[in-house]
Formats: sequence, C-alpha cells, structure tokens
Amino acid sequence: MASIFTRIINREIPGQIVAEDNHYIAFLDIMPLQQGHTLVVPKKEVDYIFDLDDDILKGLHVFAKRVSVGIKKATGCKRVGVAVLGMEVPHAHIHLVPMNAMSDMNFANAKLHPSADELKAMAEKIRQYLNP
Repeated sequence: MASIFTRIINREIPGQIVAEDNHYIAFLDIMPLQQGHTLVVPKKEVDYIFDLDDDILKGLHVFAKRVSVGIKKATGCKRVGVAVLGMEVPHAHIHLVPMNAMSDMNFANAKLHPSADELKAMAEKIRQYLNP
C-alpha cells in the first residue's frame, strides 16, 4: 500500500505543496512544530533514508537547501533546522523546521493545528521566495 506521502505525490489526497521537481517534493506538515514546518520527500518511495540511491540522497539534500531559503524568508526565522526521524511514515523524508530557539525543534513539543486556510497561506508565502 502506498504511503501517505506517495498519495500526496500522486494527488490522491491534498497537500500544501511548496516545491516540486521530477524527483522531489516539499509540502507543509499538517501538524507542524512551527508555522512553515515542511517535509521534503523523494518521489520514489523508499522507507529508510540511507537506503536511497546515493544520487537521490544527495539531490534530496540540495532540494531541501533550496526549500529552506523560502522557509527562512517566509517565516523570518533565524535558522531552519533539519531532522531525519523516519519513524512515523515509511517513506524517507527530511523535516525542515523554522527555528528561533533550540526548543523550537523539540519533537516532544505540542504540535500546532493550523487551519486549511493558514496552511494554504503559508505555502503560498514560501513559494514566492523560492528561486525558479
């Protein structure tokens, strides 16, 4: 069965996509730690990030770097934190989390519950800062 991320990639379920190319996609986390918390995913469904082909793994990080520029500008954060946890969805992914303090990226913190309109507005804001 396809992961929830593959279902977003295939447009079977909605997702607030901020960037996409032939190999990767970035979309907002629906229960973020911070506004702008984004997931960066290879389109090829592989469970464990270190099982990715080397070229796909390298490209995933370069793609994430590009997305982080948009997140930083859109949110005004000091830094964009990076985490690879990979336990909650069996599809390799990188978390990009806007940070102003170390505690902003504590995954034990309560998650936010933005409305669909708030997610849409944040996705649009991030997209406007991405390089073409």
